[in-house]
Amino acid sequence: MKRKAGRPSSNTQARAKLIQASRELFTVMAYDKVSIRLLASKAGVDSALIRYYFGNKEGLFETMLRETLEPINQRMGQLQRETSQGNLVGIMRTYYQEMSKTPEFPRLILQVMNMPESVPQRQLLEKVIADIAKPIQTVMFDKLLENKVIRTDLDPNLCRVSFISLMVFPFIAPASMLAIHGVQLNDEFLAQLFEHNMMLLSQGMFTSPQAEP
Repeated sequence: MKRKAGRPSSNTQARAKLIQASRELFTVMAYDKVSIRLLASKAGVDSALIRYYFGNKEGLFETMLRETLEPINQRMGQLQRETSQGNLVGIMRTYYQEMSKTPEFPRLILQVMNMPESVPQRQLLEKVIADIAKPIQTVMFDKLLENKVIRTDLDPNLCRVSFISLMVFPFIAPASMLAIHGVQLNDEFLAQLFEHNMMLLSQGMFTSPQAEP
C-alpha cells in the first residue's frame, strides 16, 4: 500500500510491529480477548494504524497468518514448479526454521481449526490455507510418485500424512508429553530432529539417498 503523504516517518515500521504484536498475542490469548487497543499497545503504535494498514482486527489476523506462512508458501511453490526430493525436504526444513521463531503458532492453527465452522477466525484460516497449500497438497505426492521421488509401492496419500505428521507433531504435542520424554523444543533439538526425519524418509520413503534442499 502506498504511504499517504505527510505520515510521520516514525511509523515506517508500524506495520511490521503490528504483525509481530498480533503474532505474539493471538498465539497466547483467545481471539475475542485481543482488542484493537491491546494490539496497538503491544506494538507501541497508534491504534488508528490498524485500520490504515489492515482495515480491522480480522484483516490484521489474516495478514499475520499469511506472512507467518509465507516462507513455507514459497517452498511449496518451488515444489510445484519442480517436483523433486530436494524441494520436498526444503519444505520441512523451512517449516522447522520458521516455527522455531514462534513455536506457539502451530498450536494456534490447531486451536482455530477445532473451532466451529461459523467462527470468523476459522473461516479466515481456512481461506489462507486454501490459498497457500490446498492446490499443491492435493497433487503433490501423486507427482512425487509419478517422478519416482517416492517409492512406487507406497500410497501417496499415506506418505503425505506421514510427512505432515513428522513435520508438525513436535509443535502441537502437549508440553507435558514432551517433558516426560525430556524434550526441549529449541533450535538444537529441531536441527537434530530434522536430520533424523530425513534419515527416516531416505530409508523408508524416498527412492534415492537424501537430497540437500
